Amino acid sequence: MTVRPWLLCLIPIALAAQVTSDQLVNAALNPKNWVTYNGSYMSQSYSPLSQITPGNARNLEQKWVFQVESLQKFESRPLVVNGIMYITQPPNDVVALDARTGRAFWIYRYNNSPDARPCCGSINRGLAISGDTLFMATVDAHLVAIDARNGRPLWDVKVAEAAAGYAMTVAPLVIKDKVVVGVAGGEYGIRGFISAYDTRTGKEAWKFYTIPGPGEPGNETWEGDTWKYGGASIWVTGSYDPDLNLTYWGIGNPGPDWNPIQRKGANLYSDSVVALDPDTGKLKWHFQFTPNDPYDYDSVQVPVLVDTAWRGTARKLMLWANRNGFYYVLDRITGEFLSGNSFVKVTWAKGLDDAGKPILTPQPPGTPVYPGVQGGTNWYSPSYSPRTGLFYISAWEDYASIFLPQANEYKEGQRFTGGRPVAPIAGANNPSLRSGQINVTTEALGHGSVIAIDVRTGQKKWKFDMIDVTDAGILTTGSDVLFTGGREGYFHALDARTGALLWKGSVGGQVSAAPMAYELDGKQYIAVAAGHAMFVYGLRE
Repeated sequence: MTVRPWLLCLIPIALAAQVTSDQLVNAALNPKNWVTYNGSYMSQSYSPLSQITPGNARNLEQKWVFQVESLQKFESRPLVVNGIMYITQPPNDVVALDARTGRAFWIYRYNNSPDARPCCGSINRGLAISGDTLFMATVDAHLVAIDARNGRPLWDVKVAEAAAGYAMTVAPLVIKDKVVVGVAGGEYGIRGFISAYDTRTGKEAWKFYTIPGPGEPGNETWEGDTWKYGGASIWVTGSYDPDLNLTYWGIGNPGPDWNPIQRKGANLYSDSVVALDPDTGKLKWHFQFTPNDPYDYDSVQVPVLVDTAWRGTARKLMLWANRNGFYYVLDRITGEFLSGNSFVKVTWAKGLDDAGKPILTPQPPGTPVYPGVQGGTNWYSPSYSPRTGLFYISAWEDYASIFLPQANEYKEGQRFTGGRPVAPIAGANNPSLRSGQINVTTEALGHGSVIAIDVRTGQKKWKFDMIDVTDAGILTTGSDVLFTGGREGYFHALDARTGALLWKGSVGGQVSAAPMAYELDGKQYIAVAAGHAMFVYGLRE
């Protein structure tokens, strides 16, 4: 492979990025910049900036647009440091832009191996930064360090074998002197892992396998040798609590996806959250959401960290809206289950027991299962506002799939899914559906919504419905404005307290990323990837 930066012009020295560990820890105290994928280590997808308000949001206008060169899925969430915006354009280019105008300073181009085979498109969700170095994970499972001042590569390490189905779509997370990533590829029968590398040299510091090997606690939850190709991949950036010195990561589905009989047992640590020591990679605790998952309910959602009162006592909480349709509250010190409520229609379980385990209601073969294969929510970033005390989720409602398991022999580098899901609508390729034996309404098609949940009670406070489904993340701000999008081609501003629509702008394409906020020259901006372009908005002057 070859790597080379395309220099358009040099970044002015006065604007060159320089992000220290203290700045990463205290990111919320400097909201002018956006220095991690979810805005801070707490992953609240919240900005204290407050210039754009419910009263003036109708005056938002487009300030500039940067058209990317790729027609692949554009899911990048930018970083902004000292007036420079850093984005990834698929599959693995890095672009440095003037955050005022959208003018490109430089483009770093990475040529992926022809062995790269990500399951769901050549996706890259973003970058990490430490000092004046950017870090990017690639779809052929490399980790690359790039000089943020000029786009020149500093080091490149192979994390895993692309030919075996390993890939990376995650935005890395820098913790102290290490950069942490996780591998995707669960649909190819990989053995998932999270690993950390020295930010200066790229040397591997530790590796945590998301499927325990023989002799390790949890290996007994896999039958025979099924642990060797059991999936449990990583798609989305984790979180970090500096006070506890714990980093939290959501783990994907077991493999094969839709045939649990082929991998009997709970299949740890698939469909779980794990808490790791970032210095050593040692597991401190885990919580599994969907044991022996037959529905592809990856737990690759964002672990949102919140410090607040819980039933009269100050607690360190983790909020989690899961793909399986349940909203969880955990104690992030211990992993203790505190509460759980469904936030969309759920038929595969009738609830959660006192330990947070699902109370199963197995569905007869050929029956539509709610939520469907895309889940009640998915990888897109939720948001928590410390001002409103509400947790905001992008959801798929009234959406189902029919799951058709089948035996699948593992072969390295080939798809290993154990069946398939089909849509429970007329014309789906299922004999029972075609013969009219199943009565399914168009409700199973589903629609998108933004749901606001009271953290303390788990109850819905409001809901904003969309016509189409949504893959967009959410941003809330210090003036109680919520930003999101959907597949309808619009970017929305909502009142975070009531859900009322304040403004919407056409972006001409699907929003499949989360917005972010930054400030320059005393002006607040909102940026979002949509279609094949990065859009930036601010108030009309």
